[in-house]
Amino acid sequence: MIEPIVTRGWLEENLQASTVCDARKYLDGRDAESSYLEGHLPGAIFVDLDSVLASEPGPIVGRHPLPDPDTFATGLGALGIGNDDTVIAYDDLGGAFAARLVWMLRVLGQPAALLDGGLAAWTGTIERGPVAVNPVPRQPLPWPPGAVADADDVAQQLAAGGVVIDSRASARYRGEVEPLDPQAGHVPGAINLPFADNLDDRTQFLSVDRLRGRFEGAGADGNSIVYCGSGVTACHNVLAIEAAGLGRPRLYVGSWSGWSSDPERPVAPGGNER
Repeated sequence: MIEPIVTRGWLEENLQASTVCDARKYLDGRDAESSYLEGHLPGAIFVDLDSVLASEPGPIVGRHPLPDPDTFATGLGALGIGNDDTVIAYDDLGGAFAARLVWMLRVLGQPAALLDGGLAAWTGTIERGPVAVNPVPRQPLPWPPGAVADADDVAQQLAAGGVVIDSRASARYRGEVEPLDPQAGHVPGAINLPFADNLDDRTQFLSVDRLRGRFEGAGADGNSIVYCGSGVTACHNVLAIEAAGLGRPRLYVGSWSGWSSDPERPVAPGGNER
């Protein structure tokens, strides 16, 4: 298994042996696929978050639940991504969204990594327009139970004194703003480690030593549970913790969008305390 984060130099040396995926996504109304067509890494395949990396949203399951294994396998196979391909994914937001694809593949045992720095780090040729794909058969694999957590797991983790990490921006954690979900606040007892703080001012990952210090200082490691708004950007923290050599924490896929939609779950602070 390759490391969860690779450099531009690594990709330049291994480009022909890699399946490169453009996993851009925007929350401001821009169309990610249009941006992809305007310029992408050579041979990169566009992978859409909503149609390939998630199933239908809903209460409790959240805004981006995992697709069932058959659907996921069909979606990737249609894009020409086989079970044994080495996948390198990128976006133009420091890996915020591409991390979801990388995490999904790694927990299934497939070699996959984020391109550190994403599109901005690439200094080679930029291609435009669509890329021809050759569909391949892909075997469905179940989501490993040890890789994911649900709301009950989160509650049990906190009751036992374990670490649960909220990966959202601090203002959302504090309940000061909530642009996406009806309820503001956070899971009571969760600590806030915004995923964006894994990056420097060039949107490249901090050194392994700095990442390790960041997470160890907060008591976070592979025994933690990580969440965000909908189980997407939390994958960035999962990969960073793994890259720091601290193991791979579980992802609460439903995340805040799932937790806050359940009237039986407590919320603090912000919104209606319950």
